[in-house]
Amino acid sequence: MGDGSFVHLHVHTHYSLLDGACRVPDLVKRCKLLGMDSIAITDHGCMFGVIEFFNECKKEGIKPILGMEAYMAPGDRRDRSGTAGEAASHLLLLAQNLDGYQNLLKLSSLAYREGFYYKPRIDKETLREFKSGLIATSACLGGEIPSAFIRRDKATAKRIAETYLDVFGPD
Repeated sequence: MGDGSFVHLHVHTHYSLLDGACRVPDLVKRCKLLGMDSIAITDHGCMFGVIEFFNECKKEGIKPILGMEAYMAPGDRRDRSGTAGEAASHLLLLAQNLDGYQNLLKLSSLAYREGFYYKPRIDKETLREFKSGLIATSACLGGEIPSAFIRRDKATAKRIAETYLDVFGPD
């Protein structure tokens, strides 16, 4: 490695409760050792580790990419029906700039204050409102699009992808 050509964009730290195990200083030091010049932090539903992450990256000369793996409510974030497994899917959000970072903070706060049901959730309404400066990816197997493909439902996967295309635009 060492040429800086690979960048992890989906990394959970110990701030992703019950999911991540790496501590921020250890993560950043390991990236430095491997010659990586940038890395993202995308903890589940929260932004708790971004200040520590940012400071550690700057100290080591690594470009920090700030993000969050958001929990998406299937409908309105305030709806408290359904079971734990049906209550949220995943969507990876990365800040492209300061506006994006500020919008991630707003989304995370809204998720805890208004959308908490098993997990801190946002919905497409809040995503539309605070999309500026954000890059979205379909996340992991817990994302809406990958989940539809797992069910072999190509039409639903296409419809969901088109919804996110409508939210974020072609870029």
